[in-house]
Amino acid sequence: MAYVSIRELRKSYDDTEALHGLNLGFEEGEFVVIVGPSGCGKSTLLRMIAGLESVTSGEIAIAGQVVNDFDPADRGCAMVFQNYALYPHMTVAANIGYPLKLAKLPRTERDARVRQVAEILGLTPYLDRRPKQLSGGQRQRVAMGRAIVREPRLFLFDEPLSNLDAKMRVQMRIELRRLHRQLSATSVLVTHDQIEAMTMADRLVVMNSGRIEQIGPPSEVYARPASTFVAGFLGSPAMNLFTARIGAEGGIQCDLAPDREFPGRLDLAPGSAFVLGVRPEDMSIAETDTSGLPAVLDLIEDLGGTRIAHCRVGEAFVTAVLPRESRLREGARLGLLPGPRQLHAFSLETGLRLTSTATAGTLAPTESVTVP
Repeated sequence: MAYVSIRELRKSYDDTEALHGLNLGFEEGEFVVIVGPSGCGKSTLLRMIAGLESVTSGEIAIAGQVVNDFDPADRGCAMVFQNYALYPHMTVAANIGYPLKLAKLPRTERDARVRQVAEILGLTPYLDRRPKQLSGGQRQRVAMGRAIVREPRLFLFDEPLSNLDAKMRVQMRIELRRLHRQLSATSVLVTHDQIEAMTMADRLVVMNSGRIEQIGPPSEVYARPASTFVAGFLGSPAMNLFTARIGAEGGIQCDLAPDREFPGRLDLAPGSAFVLGVRPEDMSIAETDTSGLPAVLDLIEDLGGTRIAHCRVGEAFVTAVLPRESRLREGARLGLLPGPRQLHAFSLETGLRLTSTATAGTLAPTESVTVP
């Protein structure tokens, strides 16, 4: 039985339904990341688990106990928000220990737990400082300390890294994972940042428009996206998606270059149309446009370790990873060849996944959601 169980959960605001009958579960000690674009319902879901939003219908259970009617303070959850919400007139020690003061714990026990949490978070040298004397990362650690000191059974993080600069985000991602490993606590984090999602999660929950698109380990969701939405959302740069069909000789024809047929075995009848997906790193580049998709190299993004080629094929744009040793320059004509062993196929009508790669096998539509 899942430690946190959500069944047929719905949330409506007047006539607008924000969450559409969600079903999912989180195991004890698991780090789950809920990811999706703004407005997809991920923060609403988190706030409903915490008890900050009411349930329209459905059920939320924590440790086998239905908590729909429980007050937030009685659910055993601790929540860390995007904004640190620290008391500016209190010291770090007083901020961390404030929940224990409200719970009327003895001063000696309070101080001992504050010191223990400060040691875990590397805040011991700052216990006598006030929030304005701290960096953004230190303030976020104080906010996490205030959650940890309560010894909750469930941690909820609502975009906790959004206010940090890029370098501090990387550092805090690592610290959060280490902290989770040390505490072995069940944790649920909400973010729109796919890098945070991929690097921090034991399992991802990908949401779109109040529905769950896919659940699974990050590597599995990346390698086998369940829909065109997941394929286009997860990954930077995003997966290239083309309208394609099976050619007369069993290969693949992209509508961008209908006179050319590429290798790839899909168990579909000739003429069958589908959506072809190719990751930029799986797109081969030929230095002439006589093979593959004829393209013009429009722009190169040099990221240091990686070079991203943004190519124009007719009126469309296609992205590929440019080898470091390539001498191609912006404006060059080239050919883009979808890697025959790393092709993804999706239904043209539903957007659901049809197959994992362009190897031999039966194309059978798969479910877009995997519910534990």
